[in-house]
Amino acid sequence: MSNLSHVIILRLNFDFFKGEGSSLASYQADECHAHFTLYYRHNGEVIFQRSDWSVTFLISNITSGYIFTQVVLPLTELQKEEEGSCVTDGPSAPPVSTPSLDPSHPYYDVARHGIIQVSGDDHYGRKLIVFSSCCLPPSHQLNHRRLLEYLKFTLDQYVEMDYILVYFHYGLRSSNKPSLKWLREAYSEFDRKYKKNLKALYVVHPTNFIRIVWNLFKPLISHKFGRKLTYVNYLAELREHLNYEQLFIPPEVLRHDEELRATQKGGPPPSVKTPPPRPPLPTQQFGVSLQYIREKNREAVIPPVMTQTVTYLKEKGLRTEGLFRRSARVQLIKEVQKLYNLGKPVNFEQIGDVHVPAVILKTFLRELPEPLLTFRVYSQVQELLHVESSLRVTRCKQIVESLPEHNFIVAKYLLCFLHQVSQESIINKMSPSNLACVFGVNLVWPRHGSISLTALTPINIFAELLIEHVHTVFGSRCPPAQVMP
Repeated sequence: MSNLSHVIILRLNFDFFKGEGSSLASYQADECHAHFTLYYRHNGEVIFQRSDWSVTFLISNITSGYIFTQVVLPLTELQKEEEGSCVTDGPSAPPVSTPSLDPSHPYYDVARHGIIQVSGDDHYGRKLIVFSSCCLPPSHQLNHRRLLEYLKFTLDQYVEMDYILVYFHYGLRSSNKPSLKWLREAYSEFDRKYKKNLKALYVVHPTNFIRIVWNLFKPLISHKFGRKLTYVNYLAELREHLNYEQLFIPPEVLRHDEELRATQKGGPPPSVKTPPPRPPLPTQQFGVSLQYIREKNREAVIPPVMTQTVTYLKEKGLRTEGLFRRSARVQLIKEVQKLYNLGKPVNFEQIGDVHVPAVILKTFLRELPEPLLTFRVYSQVQELLHVESSLRVTRCKQIVESLPEHNFIVAKYLLCFLHQVSQESIINKMSPSNLACVFGVNLVWPRHGSISLTALTPINIFAELLIEHVHTVFGSRCPPAQVMP
């Protein structure tokens, strides 16, 4: 058997091949250090075929026993592609500077590498969770079982709401690659609660190798789950689906994307041409400042989108379980946004889905050019962890009282409403803590860059304190134009 790097050894147990239909054949790929499961039988023939390689086993006269055979696959080319597209072996540095992680964190040994990050929400209010392969250290420096536990620990905070996974494949190499056995165990451990609310899985910069591995795992993966996968060849494609500016992208991935585009174009990557900004419509509601909305809406202090969504949700949604955690149909959200921006009426009663106004409210906040609580408070919120617990409400009050009057009024209106939602938490399951996980990143974000996983903790604590202690935090300041929900 020459050139073992090209050969996979297959061991087929034909005891399983009885009757018609799909059957099980298991084979061990020693040269890939992996175990695959393959389904397909038709007319006594087992066939697995791809466009770049294929293999056929004729077993019409075999009913039991074992057979060993060798299959020549383009593994050398795949491995070269996989290894050649990655950085050289060695310790991985954190992708960007992030707030220092508390050494008492239960998964400090894994979290310190920055492998997993939470990057706010997408355009439709779904939480974004990022897994960066380039941040994986060499396997001997990381317990992959702990990595799996940490991934579940992170997801457990968000799986009750709709969420998105973004997987950056670049940087995965032989020295840091988890085994396929680990992948299989991971998939089996992620039960329905993890898979149900996963709305999309984006695999960025996929290689042919990962496409083949995905095909080999297909029999183990439900058809419904498989439809959630999207391959993304270039980062620019993510802009169609996600809030790209908030996405946590390691510098190594950015450089690799530039190199790919340069190769694709046969020269250096072209400069991104941004079309000149169009002046907003007089009726524009999304993506414009609070001041603009006020000036164009007869000095209405509370933006119409907020007034209408809050009014409807107070009447119809306070007792809806998982309010603000669920997403709505993307196309419907786009249509409602368009109606608002054109100054046309929106009838939530006619739409009949309480989650639509909930998503619209979150989307409105997220698309403000400056966060409702302003850029200035971001650094102050990050310091909240260093404030003694008994003094944090007082510190929150100081931060909020420093807001411009218009921002203060709108924030008070929103937080009073969220407090009302939390009062029904026995039924709707939306406690101040759960609401904070949803709204924190929609109230505060940095002027530049994205929010790292470690930066989320003080943001969520801040939002939770505002919701739970709204009357204390906002109570001492009563502007003349104040409006209550």
